[in-house]
Amino acid sequence: MIETIKVGLTGFGISAKVFHAPFLKQSQHFTVTAVLERHKQESKILFPGAVIVTNFEDLLNKDVDLIVITTPNDTHYSYSLKALQAGKHVVVEKPFTIYSYEAAELIKIAKEKNLLLAVYQNRRYVSDYLTIRKILQQNLLGEVHTFEAHYDRYRAEERPNSWREKPLPGSGILYDLGAHLIDQALSFFGLPKYITAQERLQRPHAKATDWFDVRLDYDFLQVRLAAGMLVVEPGPRYIIHGTNGSFIKNGEDPQEAKLRAGEMPGLHFGKEDESIYGMLYTIKDGKRIKKKIVSEEGNYGLFYEDVYNALLRKIPFVIKPEEAFNVIKLIELAEESSSKKCTLKCEGLMH
Repeated sequence: MIETIKVGLTGFGISAKVFHAPFLKQSQHFTVTAVLERHKQESKILFPGAVIVTNFEDLLNKDVDLIVITTPNDTHYSYSLKALQAGKHVVVEKPFTIYSYEAAELIKIAKEKNLLLAVYQNRRYVSDYLTIRKILQQNLLGEVHTFEAHYDRYRAEERPNSWREKPLPGSGILYDLGAHLIDQALSFFGLPKYITAQERLQRPHAKATDWFDVRLDYDFLQVRLAAGMLVVEPGPRYIIHGTNGSFIKNGEDPQEAKLRAGEMPGLHFGKEDESIYGMLYTIKDGKRIKKKIVSEEGNYGLFYEDVYNALLRKIPFVIKPEEAFNVIKLIELAEESSSKKCTLKCEGLMH
């Protein structure tokens, strides 16, 4: 008999509908028993048996083992805190929290209560990340000295009702897209020594960061992470150079686009089209060799498999909360670096 984990889903906006609900619905390991929806009952389509509640306290009082938090950034800390204090395991959307001291407090409480605290860094489950990880593990590039990652979009128009674009703490694309890029860099290379960053409000209507350039200094290795909202034609998504070769990758893992279009996950759901496979360039016997690298298949659903394994099989969760803390700490340092127009030492990180 398969044991199931009872889930309380907090919010049913885009994050819940696109990134969480489809995988919770399909997994035999999870049952969504309660959903927080303040104004509608849209979750009934996927979860007809779930109870609808209109406030977070009522959700905590339901028969749930795991609280999944998909609400705006400024609720992540308070909702996670209340859930942990109520003895519930927690999955919280990235960014983990707005401030690093909040993240540190949540980590402490989760450890004291022996509860899972998992941050939904879903870009660890996409084809480009998995492909690059394999290339690095196989040492195909030699010692990496340059790593450049972009998360560019084009949206010139204003979205006046979007909380992500309001001038509030935790808004803007450094917290939104930057949290992905920083997490990937830390996962690949560990903790940097120095950080130099720039933030901009490029669009005339912008009230929160809509462009950033973050440089992480590892001595020999230099990392550049960048994103903007006025990029009509993106260049390579990843540019990686090592002592023995280079890897250039264009394109986007297909999962998010399919989910936003209303598709449910299926066989080869995260398989990239061959047209966007990355290219590996190496030198052998004095000759330049160009080779297409077949992309690994992405699968967001593996995040919840990892949650299940952590809760029921006691397998350590892949993404440690300390790693998520470091993402927030580096975002804070990036904001300080940009404000002071200087390079800062990467202090206060968790090892």
